[in-house]
Amino acid sequence: MKVLVTGGAGFIGSALVRHLINNTSNHVVNVDKLTYAGCIDNLASCSLSDRYAFYRKDICNKDELQDIFTKENPNAVIHLAAESHVDRSIQNPRAFLDTNVIGTYNLLEVTKQHLQQNNQSDFRFIHVSTDEVFGSLAETGLFSETSRYKPNSPYSASKAASDHLVRAWHKTYDIPIITTNCSNNYGPYQYPEKLIPLTIMHAIQGKPIPVYGNGLQVRDWLYVDDHVDGIMTVLGHGRVGETYNIGGFNEQTNISVVKTICALLDTAIEDKPQGIKHFDQLIQHVTDRLGHDTRYAIDATKMETELHWKPAETFQSGLDKTVQWYLNNLDWVKNKQF
Repeated sequence: MKVLVTGGAGFIGSALVRHLINNTSNHVVNVDKLTYAGCIDNLASCSLSDRYAFYRKDICNKDELQDIFTKENPNAVIHLAAESHVDRSIQNPRAFLDTNVIGTYNLLEVTKQHLQQNNQSDFRFIHVSTDEVFGSLAETGLFSETSRYKPNSPYSASKAASDHLVRAWHKTYDIPIITTNCSNNYGPYQYPEKLIPLTIMHAIQGKPIPVYGNGLQVRDWLYVDDHVDGIMTVLGHGRVGETYNIGGFNEQTNISVVKTICALLDTAIEDKPQGIKHFDQLIQHVTDRLGHDTRYAIDATKMETELHWKPAETFQSGLDKTVQWYLNNLDWVKNKQF
C-alpha cells in the first residue's frame, strides 16, 4: 500500500510516518509545508528509506496536490495537516480557516478526481480530527461519536467545519472516508508550546510555568504512539463512513498534570536551577484563556468493542517516557521558539 500522509512532519504525523516506515512494508508519501511546528528532523530515521518520499508542499495549493497524486498514485490518505494550537487561533484565525477548511476542501477535491480516474475499490481516506469540536463537558458525561458539535474556539470551529466537509464529500461523492476524533495527545517530538513539553522545558530552564486560571480544566490524555496505533487500526479495519473516538481513558486536571511533571523532574534532576528546591515552586497561575473549555472526555468504547483497540500506555507510564525523552533530547528543543 502507498499511504499519503498530510502533515507528516508534525507531532502526530511524524509519529505515524515513523511507524509506517519502521513497522510496516507500506510506502509513504509525506506532504508537509513545514510550518514552525513541523520539523523534518523528526523523520531522520525515515529519510534514507526507498519507501519514503517527502514533498514540501502546502495543501492550500490544489494544483500542487494534484501533481503529487498524479505522480504517486496513493492507495490511502491519512489527513493530519492542520493548524492546531488554540492560542494561535485566537490571535490569527485566518490561518486556521485556510489550512483546516480550504486545505481539507482541496484534498477532498483532488481525492475525488483521483478516484474518478483510478479504480481503487480498497482506497481509504482517514480524516484525523479532535474532540474539541464537541465543545465543553460538565463534570460528568463523555463525548461519543454522536455528540452534538459545539466548537468554542476558532481552532475547534475550523476543525468542525473540516469534519462536516469530509462527511458531505462521503455522502455526496461516495469518497471512502473514515473520521477519527482524538483527545489531547502527548509524547516525544511535541512542539513545546503545548502544556506538557512547555512545562518540562520551562522547569528545567528555571522559568515560570504558566497555568491558565485555576488549572482545574480537565483533559483526557492520549500517548501519541497509542494514537498512531488507533489510526492504523481504523485504516485496516474501520468501516467506511463511520466516526471513531480515540481516547486515552486518562482524565487529568491541567494543574495535576503540571504537578506530576514537576515531581518527576524533582527525582530526575539533581542539579536544579538556582533557588529551586522543588520544581512546583515555578508554577504561576495566569489569566485564563478566552473561551477556555472546562472539560473534555472521550468515550472510546466503539474503538474497543468494534475494533478491539485500547491504549497501551497509562498516563503515568506515558508521561514517564515523555519526560525522559525531553531530558535526553535537549538539542531537539533548543532551536524551537516557545
